[in-house]
Amino acid sequence: MPELVAIDAPGGADFVRILQQVWDRGDAALPLDQRLSGPAREALLDALAPAQVAGPDGTAARRAGGRPVEPGDALVMATSGTTGRPKGVVLTHEAVAASARATSDRLGVDPAEHRWLACLPLNHVGGLSVVTRSIWTGTPLDVLPGYDAAAVEALAGPNVMVSLVATALARTPAALFHTVVLGGSAPPPDLDANVVTTYGLTETGSGVVYDGFPLAGVEVDLEPGSGQIRLRGPMLLRAYRDGTVPLDRDGWLTTGDVGAFAPDGRLTVAGRWSDMIISGGENIWPGPVEDAIRSHPGVAEVAVAGRPDPDWGQRVVAWVVPVPGGSPPRLEELRDLVGATLARYAAPRQLVLTDALPRTSIGKVRRDLLLLPGD
Repeated sequence: MPELVAIDAPGGADFVRILQQVWDRGDAALPLDQRLSGPAREALLDALAPAQVAGPDGTAARRAGGRPVEPGDALVMATSGTTGRPKGVVLTHEAVAASARATSDRLGVDPAEHRWLACLPLNHVGGLSVVTRSIWTGTPLDVLPGYDAAAVEALAGPNVMVSLVATALARTPAALFHTVVLGGSAPPPDLDANVVTTYGLTETGSGVVYDGFPLAGVEVDLEPGSGQIRLRGPMLLRAYRDGTVPLDRDGWLTTGDVGAFAPDGRLTVAGRWSDMIISGGENIWPGPVEDAIRSHPGVAEVAVAGRPDPDWGQRVVAWVVPVPGGSPPRLEELRDLVGATLARYAAPRQLVLTDALPRTSIGKVRRDLLLLPGD
């Protein structure tokens, strides 16, 4: 039976070489997060059970308790932004090829003209899909160990295509590139014309909705009642590593995100179903509240979440990183701003000033790690 091989190597030419060797043997690869502490690394290995761990030079050490994969499996990707026992998303070679083909066709990638730059963590599908897309299409590729603004700019050019998240885009001029594929958290306003926004999950093998419209072969539906986004297409996962299959019998994946279709058919994503705040019987999405608060000149970063409240059920709380050297915003200022932009019931009832927001390695805010004073 084919085996699962964990790749314990930083991004670079060696990582790509090891990945290709794993695939050439008929095995599947599990990219490891290079920033994990020893205990966290061991917990992930225990949960996903690779049979081998390959180091930067390609030398593999066998590991007890390894479980085989199915023939045709290409990748096992650890899910991000969750707590507890990690889940491994199993993607087949057919799924990887379908993703590479659909994304490359939508972006108009020409291997004779373009070049990809991979600078996001390769243990995340948004970073690794740049590598797999390049391998599948034969497009030239540069791979960095991680995002570094100076290194990224040094490799930029009018023929270079790059995948970034919002926090990286804020530090890297989009105009330096032919195309910027933007994933991760909600996109900032006023994007350059060469920035393509994407929506997708680890379970979809990369972004499957570009600028609000699905890629070729991808179907998008909304669950009646809840408005949760459902996806179907050839690039979806086969199963989780534990054998459970999140697809229904017709192949649909319910994402847990809530969305709506604009009159032109464009999909808009409101946020995670679990992120919705219900305060005084009103449904409040964090995203629009964050957008309103972000317009305050004293706000550098903001995250909004609900917390239990004896009177309202939940109250809206805003965690704000003030602009360095500026005057921190006051709660009433933010309440007035949100009230004028959205509605008064959506305004925060508590403000927490903080030095930084907890984020995943690809820039998503960890709402589960937002702490109140005294927590």
